[in-house]
Parts: sequence; structure tokens; C-alpha cells
Amino acid sequence: MKNFAALTRMRVQLAFRNKMFFFFVIVMPLVFFFLYAGVFAKSVPRIVSFYLGPVLAFNVMGSFWGLSATLVMFREQGILRRFHVAPVTASDLLASSIVANYVLTLPTVTLELVLARLIFHVPSIGNPISLFILLSIGILSFGSLGLVVASVTNTMQETQVLNQLLWLPLIFLSGATFPLAYLPRTVQRFGLFLPATYLVNGLQQTIIHSATLWSRYVEILSLAVWACLTFFLSAQLFRWEPEAKVPRRTKMLVAATAIPFLLLGIVENVSDRILREAYTAFESFTSAPATRRPPSLSMPGKPGEASNPSRSSQNQARQ
Repeated sequence: MKNFAALTRMRVQLAFRNKMFFFFVIVMPLVFFFLYAGVFAKSVPRIVSFYLGPVLAFNVMGSFWGLSATLVMFREQGILRRFHVAPVTASDLLASSIVANYVLTLPTVTLELVLARLIFHVPSIGNPISLFILLSIGILSFGSLGLVVASVTNTMQETQVLNQLLWLPLIFLSGATFPLAYLPRTVQRFGLFLPATYLVNGLQQTIIHSATLWSRYVEILSLAVWACLTFFLSAQLFRWEPEAKVPRRTKMLVAATAIPFLLLGIVENVSDRILREAYTAFESFTSAPATRRPPSLSMPGKPGEASNPSRSSQNQARQ
């Protein structure tokens, strides 16, 4: 336990020294937050509430990029070799990386929620317990994805290419960049096979409709199972030495991480639950708030005309 705590503390310290990790965990999320809230949402609280879920998902998902790049850089620089000399297992090192990533990501997410309330006057952030659980599981699951990427790639160039191939579908086909209800029907169907879709929808429903934990059990359970599976595979494929290469056959094991959302995507394509919720959220975003019509104003008439309209009409006829 002492080794794990020491590793976690050291990983946090090293992360602050790493400009790449600092950019993906702190700088980029805040840039996206002000871009969506200030430009796309035009600082309208109702629209900011709609975009807040995808923005938080951006922050959570982006951490896998910095985490994978950091571990590969440590391997290339021989830092992991030094860890291997100490009485530390691969699971300890990977778990400490996940915890350090959680410790560094959660404050940024909290800051975005505070800014949404103070600067953009968002009326509510929804159910705080559901929001905290979803964010926590999202950080752990996508952090585990970063561990898998770091375990199967041999160089920093390979890591960047694989991260790019994963990042683009996650942000463009899940509703994180464009609302899921706005996308073509075929893209919507494909997006139901992506883990990011369930994170975005869960956060959005929690913020807009104050969804409870029970109503989000599909998103929470699927992301939790995926986190356990990806962490287990990353521990099996992890390498300390830069000279050790991963065989191509071993890399095929990574395809097993897609099994939970492959099965869930089939079920959701039949039930259309996610798509119905996405359409409901999109309608609340696009429909303007109802405005009350002002009462019709009439010029005051002579005394007695209002109580006797027939006399008023007779007077007008005489004139």
C-alpha cells in the first residue's frame, strides 16, 4: 500500500512537469468549455446546460490521450525500467496512473461546473450524486483505455496515430461535438456502439433532467465493465522495456475491449432508448421558451360605453 501511495504521488508530480499531460487535462478542456458556452451557446443558460454534458465528456475522454502518451514517453526514456527495479508490479504502476489521472481530472471538471454556475448562470447541474458517479466511472474507464493504448504501441509515433484513430470517432460520432439527434440516422446507429455515446448521454440526461442513478444504470454498468476489462488487458500487455515489442497476435486481444459495447449497441439499436433521450434533450435545446402574450391594450372610452356596447355602436353610427 505504501508503494502504491508513493507511486501515485510521484505520478501526480511527474504529470505537472509534463507539458503534454498538462495541456490535455487542464488547458484543452477549459478552451472547449469557453468555446461551447461562450460562442456556440452564446452564454444562454438553457443552451449552456445542453452543451455542458458533452463538454464534461470531452474533458473525461481527453485524459486517455495524455495518459497513454506519458507512459510511452516514460518507456522510451527508460523511466519505467527504473520502476521495474523497485518492488513494484505492473498492476501497481497502472493503478497508480489511473488514480493520478483521476486526481488531476476531477478538479478541472469541478471547475467547469462552478464556472457554468457563476459565469453562465446555469440554473442547475442536475443530480449531483449521479453526476459524480458518472464522471468518476468515465475518468476511470477512459483512463484504462489510455493504458491499453500505451501497452500495445511501441513508439510515440504509433501512440499518436492510434490515439487519433480512436479520438475522432469518439468525439464526432457520439454526440460530443454535434448533438446525436442532429446526426444522420446511419451515424446515430453506429454511434450506439461507442462508449463515448453512453457517457455523453448519461451526463446530458443527468444535467438537464436530473436523472437518478437507477435511470442511468445502463451507462454506469457498461462503463464500469469496460473499465475493468481494459485495465485487465493493459496489465497483461504491459511492458517495462522499450526493446520489448508486442506481437501482432497479442494485439488482437485488444479487440476484446469492444465486446461490451458491441453487445450493448445491438440492444440499443433495437430499443432506441438512447436515441429517444437524445431527441428529447435536443428538443429542449432547440425549442424557444414560451413567451406570454401581453394583454391587448384598448383606448379608454367614455364613461358608460364599456358597460353598454350597444349604445357605443349607436353613437358611432350617428357620427
